[in-house]
Amino acid sequence: MTVPAPDPHRVRAASIETLRQLDLPSPPPQFRLLWQPGDRVELRPPSEIEGRAAILNVVYARCYGMPSQAAMSWLLDAHLLDHLTKPEWSFLAAEDSPDVVQHPSFTLHLEAIYALAWLLGLVPEIDPREPAPSELIEKLPHLPSKESFSDWRTRANPTLAPASEAAAALDLIYCLDWAYLEAERRRIRLPGLVHSKLIAQRRWALAWSVIFRGPYQEPPRGWEEIDLDV
Repeated sequence: MTVPAPDPHRVRAASIETLRQLDLPSPPPQFRLLWQPGDRVELRPPSEIEGRAAILNVVYARCYGMPSQAAMSWLLDAHLLDHLTKPEWSFLAAEDSPDVVQHPSFTLHLEAIYALAWLLGLVPEIDPREPAPSELIEKLPHLPSKESFSDWRTRANPTLAPASEAAAALDLIYCLDWAYLEAERRRIRLPGLVHSKLIAQRRWALAWSVIFRGPYQEPPRGWEEIDLDV
């Protein structure tokens, strides 16, 4: 459901205050807003966000030894094969020694799952100081026992966050992405165990999930089309 987006200036002020509390540098005044006053916001359909979380969970498991046949069979049963991106398909369908060096982001996908899990109401917050909690794995489809996609959805009972809250979370992670990169560049001590590559994964997931509607907004982009350089 599309709803009015919150005041972007008020949201940005709150994001900057969070950076201050974390002793991170703040972006310059001209740092772009993600939406404009009067824009509207919505989330992708729950089935798409659930499916993306499940796909990333399988990709992550494949990085750590899940056999190709088991990965593809699980996704086939879940009717998610058609939602794989080309890099994901190539990685999952490879022989049982996939080259994670060519796709280093795959090993970091737990952080993208973390952000999606927050959107789905599976975790209470996204901590900017700490990596994804170990108990996150328990919230995902249990692949070793071959828990099906439908059984997982029944067990987890995902409930989407309000779109306005998701927009505010995206603005914060957008500012955090800049702040962590800047802190690393200037060798400023980071506030916890998180580094910029983990923040980027979270931003990737939220930027894909949150859709703004307005005269200057672009159409929603695919997973591999999300640009983290802007």
